[in-house]
Amino acid sequence: MDHLMREVRAFAEARDWQQFHTPKNLAMALAGEVGELLAEFQWLTPEQSAQVMSDLEAGVRVKAEIGDVMIYLTRLADVLGIDLTDAALTKLNEVAVRYPVDEARGSAAKR
Repeated sequence: MDHLMREVRAFAEARDWQQFHTPKNLAMALAGEVGELLAEFQWLTPEQSAQVMSDLEAGVRVKAEIGDVMIYLTRLADVLGIDLTDAALTKLNEVAVRYPVDEARGSAAKR
Protein backbone atom coordinates (compact mmCIF):
# COMPACT_ATOMS: atom_id res chain seq x y z
CA MET A 1 0.00 0.00 0.00
CA ASP A 2 2.85 2.39 0.81
CA HIS A 3 4.37 1.75 -2.61
CA LEU A 4 1.11 2.64 -4.36
CA MET A 5 0.73 5.77 -2.24
CA ARG A 6 4.25 6.90 -3.12
CA GLU A 7 3.64 6.21 -6.83
CA VAL A 8 0.37 8.15 -6.88
CA ARG A 9 1.95 11.04 -4.95
CA ALA A 10 4.93 11.16 -7.34
CA PHE A 11 2.56 11.09 -10.32
CA ALA A 12 0.66 14.10 -8.96
CA GLU A 13 3.82 15.99 -7.96
CA ALA A 14 5.44 15.47 -11.37
CA ARG A 15 2.43 17.20 -12.94
CA ASP A 16 2.11 19.86 -10.23
CA TRP A 17 -1.40 18.59 -9.50
CA GLN A 18 -1.09 18.83 -5.73
CA GLN A 19 -2.68 22.28 -6.00
CA PHE A 20 -5.86 20.64 -7.33
CA HIS A 21 -5.82 17.68 -4.96
CA THR A 22 -7.83 19.15 -2.11
CA PRO A 23 -9.79 16.67 -0.02
CA LYS A 24 -13.02 18.05 -1.50
CA ASN A 25 -11.84 17.65 -5.10
CA LEU A 26 -10.46 14.19 -4.46
CA ALA A 27 -13.62 13.04 -2.68
CA MET A 28 -15.71 14.31 -5.59
CA ALA A 29 -13.44 12.63 -8.13
CA LEU A 30 -13.61 9.41 -6.12
CA ALA A 31 -17.41 9.55 -6.11
CA GLY A 32 -17.39 10.11 -9.87
CA GLU A 33 -15.18 7.09 -10.44
CA VAL A 34 -17.33 4.94 -8.15
CA GLY A 35 -20.30 6.05 -10.24
CA GLU A 36 -18.51 4.91 -13.39
CA LEU A 37 -17.83 1.54 -11.74
CA LEU A 38 -21.47 1.24 -10.75
CA ALA A 39 -22.52 2.00 -14.31
CA GLU A 40 -20.68 -1.12 -15.45
CA PHE A 41 -23.00 -3.22 -13.26
CA GLN A 42 -26.17 -1.15 -13.47
CA TRP A 43 -28.33 -3.34 -15.69
CA LEU A 44 -26.69 -6.70 -15.15
CA THR A 45 -28.48 -9.53 -13.43
CA PRO A 46 -26.82 -10.87 -10.28
CA GLU A 47 -25.56 -13.79 -12.34
CA GLN A 48 -24.16 -11.55 -15.08
CA SER A 49 -22.45 -9.36 -12.49
CA ALA A 50 -20.75 -12.40 -10.98
CA GLN A 51 -19.39 -13.32 -14.41
CA VAL A 52 -18.45 -9.82 -15.58
CA MET A 53 -14.72 -10.60 -15.70
CA SER A 54 -15.44 -13.42 -18.16
CA ASP A 55 -16.56 -10.81 -20.69
CA LEU A 56 -13.28 -9.50 -22.09
CA GLU A 57 -14.50 -5.99 -22.92
CA ALA A 58 -16.53 -5.51 -19.74
CA GLY A 59 -13.77 -7.03 -17.64
CA VAL A 60 -11.24 -4.52 -18.98
CA ARG A 61 -13.62 -1.65 -18.21
CA VAL A 62 -14.35 -2.89 -14.67
CA LYS A 63 -10.66 -3.35 -13.95
CA ALA A 64 -9.91 0.17 -15.21
CA GLU A 65 -12.67 1.68 -13.08
CA ILE A 66 -11.48 -0.17 -9.99
CA GLY A 67 -8.00 1.18 -10.73
CA ASP A 68 -9.38 4.73 -10.91
CA VAL A 69 -11.24 4.25 -7.62
CA MET A 70 -8.13 2.89 -5.95
CA ILE A 71 -5.97 5.77 -7.20
CA TYR A 72 -8.35 8.46 -5.98
CA LEU A 73 -8.92 6.68 -2.65
CA THR A 74 -5.18 6.29 -2.17
CA ARG A 75 -4.55 9.93 -3.04
CA LEU A 76 -7.33 11.15 -0.73
CA ALA A 77 -5.96 9.08 2.14
CA ASP A 78 -2.46 10.42 1.46
CA VAL A 79 -3.60 14.04 1.46
CA LEU A 80 -5.54 13.48 4.70
CA GLY A 81 -2.70 11.54 6.35
CA ILE A 82 -4.75 8.38 6.71
CA ASP A 83 -3.10 4.97 6.69
CA LEU A 84 -5.49 3.04 4.43
CA THR A 85 -4.56 -0.37 5.77
CA ASP A 86 -5.00 0.79 9.37
CA ALA A 87 -8.33 2.46 8.52
CA ALA A 88 -9.63 -0.68 6.83
CA LEU A 89 -8.48 -3.01 9.61
CA THR A 90 -9.94 -0.72 12.27
CA LYS A 91 -13.27 -0.68 10.46
CA LEU A 92 -13.18 -4.44 9.94
CA ASN A 93 -12.68 -4.94 13.67
CA GLU A 94 -15.62 -2.62 14.43
CA VAL A 95 -17.86 -4.49 12.02
CA ALA A 96 -16.77 -7.82 13.49
CA VAL A 97 -18.04 -6.67 16.89
CA ARG A 98 -21.34 -5.50 15.38
CA TYR A 99 -21.75 -8.75 13.43
CA PRO A 100 -20.49 -11.66 15.55
CA VAL A 101 -19.97 -14.77 13.42
CA ASP A 102 -22.43 -16.86 15.41
CA GLU A 103 -25.19 -14.28 14.92
CA ALA A 104 -24.44 -12.99 11.44
CA ARG A 105 -23.40 -16.12 9.55
CA GLY A 106 -25.59 -16.50 6.47
CA SER A 107 -27.64 -13.38 7.24
CA ALA A 108 -27.65 -10.10 5.31
CA ALA A 109 -29.62 -8.31 8.04
CA LYS A 110 -28.16 -4.88 8.78
CA ARG A 111 -27.53 -3.77 12.38
